[in-house]
Order: sequence, then structure tokens, then C-alpha cells
Amino acid sequence: MSNFVNKLYQKNTIIYKVILFLVTTVAIVYLFPKGGQFKYDFSNSQLWKYDNLYAPFDFAIQKSAAEIKAEKAQIVANSKLYFTADNALVVGVKDAFTKRIAALMLNDSLALQEKNMFQEIGLRTIEKVYEYGFLEAIIQDKLSDKDVLVTIRKENVVQDIPFKNFYTSSEVLKIITENLEVGFANYSRNKIFNILSEAIKPNVSYDAVFTEKVIENEYKNISYTKGKVSSGGLIILKGDIVEGKKLAILNSLKSESESKVWTESSYNWIILGYSILVSLALLMLLLFLKKYRVEIYENNNKVTFIFFNVFSMIFIQTLVINYNSDYLYVVPLSVLPIVLKAFFDARLGLFTHVLTVLLLGYIVPDSFEFIYLHIIAGIVTILTVSELYKRANLFISVAQITGIYMLTYLAFSIIKEGNAAQINLQYFILFALNGLLSFLSIILIYIYEKVFGLVSDVTLLELSNTNTKLLRELNEKAPGTFQHSMQVANLAEAAANEIGANSMLVRTGALYHDVGKMVNPMYFTENQTTGVNPHHELSPRDSAKIITDHVIKGVEIAKKYKLPDRIIDFIRTHHGTSTTYYFLMKEREMNPDAEVDIKKFQYPGPNPFSKETAILMMCDAAEAASKSLKMPTAQSISDLIDKIIEKQMADNQFLNSDITFKEIETIKKIIKKKLLNMYHLRVEYPE
Repeated sequence: MSNFVNKLYQKNTIIYKVILFLVTTVAIVYLFPKGGQFKYDFSNSQLWKYDNLYAPFDFAIQKSAAEIKAEKAQIVANSKLYFTADNALVVGVKDAFTKRIAALMLNDSLALQEKNMFQEIGLRTIEKVYEYGFLEAIIQDKLSDKDVLVTIRKENVVQDIPFKNFYTSSEVLKIITENLEVGFANYSRNKIFNILSEAIKPNVSYDAVFTEKVIENEYKNISYTKGKVSSGGLIILKGDIVEGKKLAILNSLKSESESKVWTESSYNWIILGYSILVSLALLMLLLFLKKYRVEIYENNNKVTFIFFNVFSMIFIQTLVINYNSDYLYVVPLSVLPIVLKAFFDARLGLFTHVLTVLLLGYIVPDSFEFIYLHIIAGIVTILTVSELYKRANLFISVAQITGIYMLTYLAFSIIKEGNAAQINLQYFILFALNGLLSFLSIILIYIYEKVFGLVSDVTLLELSNTNTKLLRELNEKAPGTFQHSMQVANLAEAAANEIGANSMLVRTGALYHDVGKMVNPMYFTENQTTGVNPHHELSPRDSAKIITDHVIKGVEIAKKYKLPDRIIDFIRTHHGTSTTYYFLMKEREMNPDAEVDIKKFQYPGPNPFSKETAILMMCDAAEAASKSLKMPTAQSISDLIDKIIEKQMADNQFLNSDITFKEIETIKKIIKKKLLNMYHLRVEYPE
């Protein structure tokens, strides 16, 4: 059992990758739409590029969404409006009027005859107003065409009448005025006018609920088909233009085919197909990492980061598609290559972006257009986005990416429509929003640095500031080492720029590579200002131990100050597995008959495993050795650099780094040139 557990522990990185692979595959497959896939790809106004197509089975020709919408609009336009008349209100109005007249007779001592006349005319006016009905003020302008028939419900009685028959507020006032024109003095007329105006209330209201219910019932009677295609019937010929009725038939066939494919009996098979497609894409990504990015492949944290970003892009894009596919291009997929390039390199960023877009192409409409747009945009992203610590660079890159989106979409639209008149301007707005959302990459980079412990150029810029706490401490405790580190940083940066390596990374690594010398600064010659060498009091073995320990001490200090692993790698590797040659020779000289254990004089390693760490090793050794030249000349500097770097190559120090002989020769030339400039002779000033 213990052996089994030990084997599992030994294979924990592989097991983790397998689990990560399976979980990501399942998660992506789960996001895929639950529907079949039509085997023909077509679009409006395009040539039918396949053979003659015959109906494989009987199916109905479905109406388009636009046709259904038009029919619904027609139903709404032709539908009657329903109103409700409140008869109880009419009774209440009459009662209220009668009571007011009775009160008026008592207060004003009216004659019975006058009272009866008031009441008769008032009730006649009320009957007139409520003959058809008095509209509420809010719906008096409900219809512009007053001759339109509407339906009014009075309890259980339903009647169709012209809308114009309903009285409005102004018309009611006119009726009251006309009925009071004859037989009244001004005083009496005003009294009865006020009473009627206050008593009469609107009794007709718009019945929106019932009207909507009637319309919904009409919707149910809509036919969603407009014909039938029999099995074996010709649908379209090869080379025909996909348009009009042919487009409708093809869309109907597509819908019917997808529904037939996605059945319970075939569910498992379709899921299997989805899984194979997704797993192949993710497997290609893993194989790419294993073959070309070994250091990333071996780091499960970085692999998890890459897989997480792929899943996140697919997840967000799927959410948008499910919400509304019209907003398809608002998702900033260019964020993926921006982020991956910031932490890794352009090649990995583009490769991952292409695989992600290919997976998304399976679930989006107009897949070819989608894939083409985003791959072109991804290439532009990789080519333009660089040095994110320079704020202007991202703005310029995003503007270029947005412009490419718009230009590519314009080209597709012209091809589809045959002219530029039918271009949907909404897409240009979506592309602009896509560009704005791309700026979120800066925030994401910062978050990812904290969550996954990765390092971007922005962080490297911050760390390369010589006013950071650790570099200030290095300058105070070991000023000679600090100056040495500055010189090495300049050499390494120039060399990296020349061969296309990450100059910001190698410069930052060079500034920190010797921080371990702060522990015993006086044991390193660059910090010895008094002429006293403490190594004279020590044995060669003890001296070598102090010298080699600065690597281990440097790693400890770097971790204490929470430097990123990418910077700590420079501390670990800047001497590789080389030896403290001076003290080794001294030990052999002092003990000629004894066998010297070379491991006691050897740095712990590991050897450099990247171009950047290899550059630092060369520049560090070259700068330190150049201080030993008493009379530095072009020839002496050249010979020294050749000797040092050839010795490093002979010791296989660069065996694990992906650096070429050509690049090494280029680096040597840069180092020689820079050192010669440092040591150039000035004109002697006269005394």
C-alpha cells in the first residue's frame, strides 16, 4: 500500500494535469448548446457550394421570425379595442345629482316647479352623456382614427360602436351648456352647470387585460408554417444562390434535422462527439506546452492558469449567446492573447487564442465569419500589444484591433450583400464596446498576479526601480555589489534586445541576482575598500563555502521580500553548477597529494534554463572578470570574453537553455562593445 501511495505521490503532477484536463473538458461540454449540428453551412445571398440537395424526409416550411413578427403586428393593428362601461357609476351620478337639487331647494327656497325643471333637465343631460359613455381623460386620445369600431361591455351586454361616439370632457361640457341655454336665468344656469359638472364622472375605461387576452388568443391561431416539402423533392441545385424561398426551405430543413438528431437515443453519442472535439483541442494545448514550453508544462499553477482563461472566455461567450446572439461580438476575446503574452510569450498566446476560437466556432452562428474575425484580431493583438507598462501602447493596440474588427466585418458584409448599403451599423457599436472592454486586461493582469503568483512587465518595471526597499538595502550594505549589478543589468538588457529576449525580465533579474552578498559583503572583492582581504585568514574550502553560499542566501532573502519566482530563478542560476576556480586551484596547490572534492567548490545550481538566465550568466561573469584587466584594450577584452563564455559552454552550462550558437555569438559581440565603451581611455587633462 505504501508503495502505491509513493508512486501516486511521484506522479502527482501528471495526475493533477489529467484531473484538470477532464474537469475542463466536462465544463466546456456542459456549456455547449443542447442541439444537433446541421451538416451543411450556408448563408443568405451565397452560392450553394454542395451537390444538388434533395429532401431526406417530409418537413414543413417554417415561417421566418420576421414573417411571424409581421403577422403579429397585423393582428395587433386589426384587433378591436375593448372598453368597459360602469353602469353602477351612472346610477350613483343620478342619485348624487338628485340629492344636490334637493339641498339646493331647501337652501335657496326654490319653488317646486323650478326644482322639478332643474331635475328634469339635469337627468336628461345625464342620460344624454351616458348614452354611449363618457371616456376617461387618459384614453381620450387612444385612437387617432375616430371612426374605428371598438367593443364596449356593459355588464353582460357587448356592443360594437365607433370610437367617436364616446364623449370626451370637452364634449360633455358642451352638452351641459346646450341643455341649459333656454329657460334659466344666469344665476340659476350657473348653479345647475356647477352641479352637473361636479356630478358627472367618466364611466368608460380601457380594458387592457381583456384586449391583450383577445390578442393572445389570436396569436395562438397563427400558423408557423407555410407549406410542405415531400421526401425526395429537390430543394436547391449546386451553384444556385441561397435566397428567398430556397433560404426559407434550407432553414426549415436545418431546424428539423437538428431536432431529429438531438433525441434521447442519440444524446450519449452527441455528448461523446462534443467531448472528443473539446478534448482534442485541450490535448493539443498540453502537447504544445510539453514540446515547446517545458518550464510552463511542468508548472501546474501555470497550466491551471491557461486552462482557466480558456474556460472563462468560452463561458462568457456562451452566456452572451444564450442571452442574445446579436451581442456576439461584444465579448473581448482579444483579452486572452493580451494576458497570455503579458505573462508568457506571443507564440503561446496566439496558439491558445486560436484553439479557443475554434471551440467557440462550433457554438456560434456564422461560424466561419466568427473564426476569421477573431483569429485575424488575435494575430493583430499579438503583433501590436507589447510593453504594457507603457500606457499609450495598449491604447494604440486596442484602437488597431477595433479597426481590424470593423474592416473585416465590412468586407464580409459587402461580400454577402453585394454592396455597402445594407451594412448593420450596430455591429460597429459592438466592436467599439469590444475595444473598450479590452482595457479590462490591465485589471485582470493585476488580479492574476496576486491569485496565481505570476509576473508581468508592469511588475517587472516596479521591481526594477532602484528605490525599492531591497535594492536600497543592497546599496547600503554592499555598494560595490550594487554597482556591479547595475553594470550587469545594462549589459544583459542590451544583449536581450539584440537577440529578441525579454529585456525587462533579464534587467530586473540582473539587479537582484547578487542580493545574497549582503550577508557577508566584505568577502567579495567589489566591496573591499580598505585593501584587507578577509579570505587570507580562511582556508580555500571555507572561502569557497562563503562565496557559493551567496546563491542560497540570495534565494532566502528574495523569498523573505516576496520576490516572484521568475526573478528568484536568476539568483539560482546565475552561476549554474560552475566552480569557484580560484579557491579550487588554491586548495590543490596547498594539498597537492590529496584528492580534492570538487563539489565543495561548486555552486548548487541549477543551470540556466532560458535565454534570459543564460544571458545573465554570461554578462555576470564577463563584467566581474573584466575588473581583473590591468590595461583593458579591445583585444584583451575580446580574448577575455571569448575565454569565459567558451569555458561556460564547455562546462555545458547552457545545455538546458533554448539559446543558439548564433545568439551566443551575438551576445559576445554586445558584451565586448559595451565593456570597451566602459573602459575607454579619456584624454589626459593638463595639470
